[in-house]
Amino acid sequence: MGMAATETPSAPHIPVLLRPILAAVAPVEGVWLDGTFGAGGYTRGLLDAGAARVIAVDRDPLAFEMAAPWAGDYGDRLVMQQGVFSRMDSYAQDLDGVVLDLGVSSMQLDLAERGFSFMRDGPLDMRMSQDGPSAADLVNEASEEELANIIFLYGEERASRRIAKAIGRARAEAPITRTLELAALVEGCLPRAKPGQSHPATRTFQALRIAVNNEYGELFEGLMAAERALKPGGQLAVVTFHSVEDRMVKRFLTARAGTGGNANRFAPEIEQEPPAFTVEKRKAIGPDAEELAQNPRARSAKLRVARRTDAPAGEIDARAVGMPMMRESKT
Repeated sequence: MGMAATETPSAPHIPVLLRPILAAVAPVEGVWLDGTFGAGGYTRGLLDAGAARVIAVDRDPLAFEMAAPWAGDYGDRLVMQQGVFSRMDSYAQDLDGVVLDLGVSSMQLDLAERGFSFMRDGPLDMRMSQDGPSAADLVNEASEEELANIIFLYGEERASRRIAKAIGRARAEAPITRTLELAALVEGCLPRAKPGQSHPATRTFQALRIAVNNEYGELFEGLMAAERALKPGGQLAVVTFHSVEDRMVKRFLTARAGTGGNANRFAPEIEQEPPAFTVEKRKAIGPDAEELAQNPRARSAKLRVARRTDAPAGEIDARAVGMPMMRESKT
């Protein structure tokens, strides 16, 4: 049983880039899989646009609890599946489409007890699935070197070593268990934010969340699972919110569409696999002025769409898609 929603979200959830997605994949028909169900915005949009059925996947049981008031309106056209989108090909095959929104769900940010927000006091949790090691476990048990690597690699925070040392000093006195406690600690390591700048703890909290939920590993495995699950002609639509995720999606699609070219024209030509995807638009689709006015959260969002060919599903190395790889700590 998931955690009850004890706090009303501060604003209604607005699915990012929904209109561009529906326009890019039109006509919407057949069976789709929404791998990041969240508050249900994409699922409802797909069903209302004509999808015969949507399989809604989320690792957070709270997502399905919150959908209870409206899910019955769609009858058996809506199938809810708790799990991770990296296993989507075990939930369904021969899909007409897959949609993934890689942003953090607003319902998770709005609930202080989930521990995602540095603006709300709550337990230092950050687990999307509500099981397994939490952010507090990571902060209090990982070595300073490992913490510094996580904060630098996943948060692109230049002061990662300074922050890791401050965490080490603080946890030697008492475990760090609250979000605002960690946020204040990080804030003390960095210059005061200027007006318009993000909170000093933004990058550190992002890094911990990515590590706790293995988000980059999930994305890499999820892209390959989509390739296995989509039928010929099926479409993949992915919305990203920061450069690392967009780079991974772009490189995956470029590689699997066979459009990467030869890095060295003097090297022997390597026999290419038949392309698994076609990509009509090389450039990512962003929000228009109307959407930005309605939903500032869409500012950094990018949409990439590709269509599955009839080639057999293949494999690709994580390094080839630019997936950040943690260095092993020295022993």
